[in-house]
Amino acid sequence: MNTPAHLLIGAAAMGKRGQPAVIWAAVAGALTPDVSLYVLAAGALYVLGTPPDIVFNQLYFSDAWQAIFAVDNSFIVWGALFGIACWRRRAWAVAFAGAGLIHLALDFPLHHDDGRAHFWPISSWVFESPLSYWDHGHGAAWIAPLEGALAAAAAVRLWLWRPGWRIGVTVAALLVAELSVTWIWVFVFRT
Repeated sequence: MNTPAHLLIGAAAMGKRGQPAVIWAAVAGALTPDVSLYVLAAGALYVLGTPPDIVFNQLYFSDAWQAIFAVDNSFIVWGALFGIACWRRRAWAVAFAGAGLIHLALDFPLHHDDGRAHFWPISSWVFESPLSYWDHGHGAAWIAPLEGALAAAAAVRLWLWRPGWRIGVTVAALLVAELSVTWIWVFVFRT
């Protein structure tokens, strides 16, 4: 699933009406499983000058990168964080960890050959889903529009909470980004 969709869905599912700090915590939690990819890819592309095909066809699948992804995409790690947050009864922490878990739950069935070791440290097994949010050979032509629709519904839910202009503008920007990426997956990267 695309990152903007994760942020919108996580915020709508785990945020609380009238509690902007909890909404922001949910956005942060939904973003966190993708941060390592952005940092590693940006470093390789823009600092080291590595060509994109090497970054996304070799480095992405390297043992070193996959070991990092296993930590921030682990149901075990996020489940422990969620359990601690619930035990401590901190709304912002529950929103953060809950949105991270939702991110993983949505990614798990939508990565065909680019999944992560979601059960680290117990297992390094990677589920190879028959579906993909971006690969047309594995259903992206119908998954991408569904993802866009779900993200739009999440945005509407957030706007109905009247969260203030900062969150409202952020939600609008995320929705534009999501729908743009959805359009790219559906119409540009067709195979």
